[in-house]
Amino acid sequence: MNLPEPSADALYASRSLQTLIANDIRHNSGWISFSRFMELALYAPGLGYYSGGAAKLGKDGDFTTAPEITPLFGETLAHAAAGLMAQSAPQIIEFGAGSGKLARDVLTELAAMGVAVHRYAIVEVSGELRARQKETLRGFPQVVWLDHFPAAFSGVVLGNEVLDAMPVHLVVKTEQGWKERGIGLATKKFVYRDRACAPALIAQIPDAEHLPIGYVTEVHPVSIAFMRSLADMLVAGYDQNGHGGAAILVDYGFPAAEYYLGQRAQGTLMCHYRHHSHDDPFFHLGLQDITAHVDFSAMARAAIEGGLDMLGYASQAAFLLDSGIGDILLRTPPTDKLRYLPQANALQKLTSPAEMGELFKVLVVGTHVHLPEKFARNDRSYKL
Repeated sequence: MNLPEPSADALYASRSLQTLIANDIRHNSGWISFSRFMELALYAPGLGYYSGGAAKLGKDGDFTTAPEITPLFGETLAHAAAGLMAQSAPQIIEFGAGSGKLARDVLTELAAMGVAVHRYAIVEVSGELRARQKETLRGFPQVVWLDHFPAAFSGVVLGNEVLDAMPVHLVVKTEQGWKERGIGLATKKFVYRDRACAPALIAQIPDAEHLPIGYVTEVHPVSIAFMRSLADMLVAGYDQNGHGGAAILVDYGFPAAEYYLGQRAQGTLMCHYRHHSHDDPFFHLGLQDITAHVDFSAMARAAIEGGLDMLGYASQAAFLLDSGIGDILLRTPPTDKLRYLPQANALQKLTSPAEMGELFKVLVVGTHVHLPEKFARNDRSYKL
């Protein structure tokens, strides 16, 4: 691949991570699951992509998210959050807050609306991103940082592109049945190796028996566990103080019926390095992001089994438009072309089916709260 070369220090860190993963494989009889490999590649202390010091977002990073594109995204989510907080509590938790721009835009818009947020907690595993967040949010004294889920919470949970960064297991259908595809070593390099597969991994795949031989895909026990913990937290919040809560989760993905289509025979695994996308997870370990699309059916099912209600599932375009992004754009007069046109172009990127509008979805789950009726017209929960 003809991609930009990292610095000598970055290469040294990458090789140190390769050594760590290789040793982990040796200590586990020559094989680890892809989920374990992805966990170390992204989160190994001091060396993983999210726990190391490399820039991740923006022009000097590897990818761009909606809050980096325009404040319209956060301003619009603020309106959705305000309606949910009015039914629950004036608190927000954001998981994986990126550069802090989403938190800044949400809090700024809520303040302009006259909506007080007593506490805005951020759960962030990346030291580099946490440092950027503290710089971005130094004017917001209600922001605090947490290392893990609180036991109980009432209010609104935000998660933008969080689920796609959680480790996945790989499975492959062979002549001998389904196998789990993990990682081994061969002559100083990482290779895929297949082993017997736990039936629980295949249970997530609808009509698995009808998929073709050679079919490779991801399953998501880690993100399912996250959804269960999220449900436990919100249910405990209601049990303790009588106030409900909701989670707004924005990510790219599909319902299971579309995720596991026959033609999607090589899965959805993708890597991002310096704004280039490719499919080699062994490339520059620790210096590139590794992601998979979200199975929203599995996420919704885990939330419901944990005691939450399905409040809504829609395309990003529909959710943002129903939340009033068009009205927020028009606060800038179209005659003010210097300010209006960049914002209009950003809105187009967020909502166009050819850009982020259709690929990205919004899942809203919660307890003892509801979305306004206007969101029902574009709800796709029936597809889950």
